[in-house]
Amino acid sequence: MKLTTKYFKADVLAGMVVFLVALPLCLGIAVASGAPPFAGIITGVIGGIAVGYLSNSNVSVSGPAAGLIAIILVAITDLGYQTFLCAVMIAGAIQLILGLAKAGGISSYFPTSVIEGMLVAIGIIIIKKELPHAIGYDVEHEGDFYSYQLIEADKGFFSELIHAFNFAHTGAIIVAIISIAIIVAFNKVPALKKIKAIPGALVAVVAGIVLNEIFISAAPAWEIKDEHLVLLPTADSFDEFLGQFTFPAAAGFLNPKAWVVGITIAIVASIETLLCLEAGDKMDPLKRFSSANTELKAQGIGNMVAGFLGGLPMTSVIVRTSANVNAGAKTKLAAITHGVFLLVSVLAIPALLNKIPMATLAAILIMIGLKLASIKTFKHMWHSGMQQFVPFIVTVIAVVFTDLLKGVGIGLVVSIYFILKGNMKLAYFFKKEKHMNGEIIQIDLAQEVSFLNKAAIKQTLAHLPEQSKVVIDAANTVYIDHDVLELIKDFMNFGSKDKKIAVELRNFKSEYNMEMAT
Repeated sequence: MKLTTKYFKADVLAGMVVFLVALPLCLGIAVASGAPPFAGIITGVIGGIAVGYLSNSNVSVSGPAAGLIAIILVAITDLGYQTFLCAVMIAGAIQLILGLAKAGGISSYFPTSVIEGMLVAIGIIIIKKELPHAIGYDVEHEGDFYSYQLIEADKGFFSELIHAFNFAHTGAIIVAIISIAIIVAFNKVPALKKIKAIPGALVAVVAGIVLNEIFISAAPAWEIKDEHLVLLPTADSFDEFLGQFTFPAAAGFLNPKAWVVGITIAIVASIETLLCLEAGDKMDPLKRFSSANTELKAQGIGNMVAGFLGGLPMTSVIVRTSANVNAGAKTKLAAITHGVFLLVSVLAIPALLNKIPMATLAAILIMIGLKLASIKTFKHMWHSGMQQFVPFIVTVIAVVFTDLLKGVGIGLVVSIYFILKGNMKLAYFFKKEKHMNGEIIQIDLAQEVSFLNKAAIKQTLAHLPEQSKVVIDAANTVYIDHDVLELIKDFMNFGSKDKKIAVELRNFKSEYNMEMAT
């Protein structure tokens, strides 16, 4: 996928918003993982610039992932940091091999209901985890704030939030409320919505800094102290900056434990990346398809570079991706820009960034969480039928009360049960031929088309020649799975535009609502 500057202004502004979200995430995840804070910044920069450039996705953003915290913490304790970096490079090499072996196709088999459930669950988790920071409670370990884990051994679902109110801070609450009001205003007020050059999140950050400076001067009791502000590593000289890098020990590659850790990271990181990639494509306003194999190769190269320079392992991250889409990103230039901003911030303005209240960033993330966990999504999945709604709601509950991978796994099991129950004898047959540009391509759907056929149909549509005409005929079809219908709709309304493909649908039932979007 070529880099384009068609949406330069929108992408740069989106990159700025993602940078503001990614900065505390990079630092918090590093601290939670038992690594130097600078390691998180390294991974964020590489995930933004290198992986952003190499990736085939237009909206996905990569960086250190909360889902890997437990693995990293144990590995660093057991192996030591330099040997752990060897494991990160091993994980990257494995991902590169998986991409070259075209193992990324597994992502096409994640049902829409499960992906939608994962997004809603992550939205709920973001809101629940950010609320304590929005009221000024940052006493606990920073990494816990960014964890996907909600249930803890000694705390119930709401206990942590209720406990946080014992430490509520007036200044932080005021900053959070005003930040949310600013973001809502930029989303709802027509006059402000027209100001595309200035995102509401950026205004909220500036307002948060200004408010705290006012508190320091006029209302000291409301001052937000350093421990409740962004904490970015600072260096007094270039040599001191270079001293923050750590390199792997060559002997670590001979350690069998490093290989076990590397394989584990490669598996978990690849699954999380593919899940996020599929979710990112669902959120992409232009509904473009991304290559899972290209993404695995990009992630592999990124992890090898990160491991060599002393960084943490990375994945494509749903929180950053959601922020990217919501901020108006159109191409991968936004992800690259966010990486550039991270790099520049470390080199040039760490003191200014260290004035940003965590309450402001919490407000930004809470608004992202509300968009992900929208009531509209629940209504949409309910109206899609029980076969879609049950796996969706099960995934939501399972992710919220376990973790990302376990929750998605449970959702997949439920989804597969419904698929097998209703579509045990389904089959999809199509004749694949090479066509020249401008020819008419006929695709006749079989009597029953299930979700299991989604990957083949997706690949067929993605490889249609430019300026051709495709006729998709459902004359002999009794049943078409919801995911396949959504795939065809997205291709008809969005995916066919770039290649100037004319799409004609024949004999589709009226209840499928296959009208062309206006």
